[in-house]
Amino acid sequence: MELAAKLVDLHKYYDLGTVLVKALRGVSLDIPYGDFLSIMGSSGSGKSTLLNLLGALDRPTKGEYYLGGQDVSKLNDDELSSARNTLIGFIFQSFNLIPQYTVLENIEVPLLYRPGYPPITSVDQDRCVAVAEKVGLGQRLDHRPYQLSGGQQQRVAIARALINDPAIIMADEPTGNLDSKTGEEIMTMLKELNAEGRTIIMVTHEPDVAEQSKRQIFMKDGVIAGHGIFRG
Repeated sequence: MELAAKLVDLHKYYDLGTVLVKALRGVSLDIPYGDFLSIMGSSGSGKSTLLNLLGALDRPTKGEYYLGGQDVSKLNDDELSSARNTLIGFIFQSFNLIPQYTVLENIEVPLLYRPGYPPITSVDQDRCVAVAEKVGLGQRLDHRPYQLSGGQQQRVAIARALINDPAIIMADEPTGNLDSKTGEEIMTMLKELNAEGRTIIMVTHEPDVAEQSKRQIFMKDGVIAGHGIFRG
């Protein structure tokens, strides 16, 4: 079984000067390609730290992490950035769109950080339009974020995450700022992407959202405390 991500006894500590915060305390986890994994847990449980490490946005204090078969500890910053840009698409709760950019320009952003920084071509722009149409925004290409609903902004974020055709989608509370109906629409999109073969790794605090994924882990005090849906 080929793994999208593999964690072996992963630890992450934050030295705050007067106290050492042990955010992760020995997490081991295999995530095969095509998985749809939900990471649950209360505030301070370590779920966001875990997602940051899985997304190669931070480095572990100790332990091993393999992303797409690559040992992250052996990658320099440029190599890590390249792996992140080509393998992973990110979706955030707060959308993280650039307010002065149009929908099309926001979708283009990851293309600016490809290895070698090649210029955006007309072929790239056509692909951005196609991805926008895939998420139902073909008529909103010239709109700016303030002209869009929350659900439409999250669709822009999904399109942006897809533009480099990543194998893995990391979603941090993707329905957290949305009403229930719009949240269901976003979850339907994520399930469709998973059905196409993409690996989805999602942090959520909502059991109803988590149970739509293929499997769930529950974080507590920096460790995996259980599997399956937890309802507090």
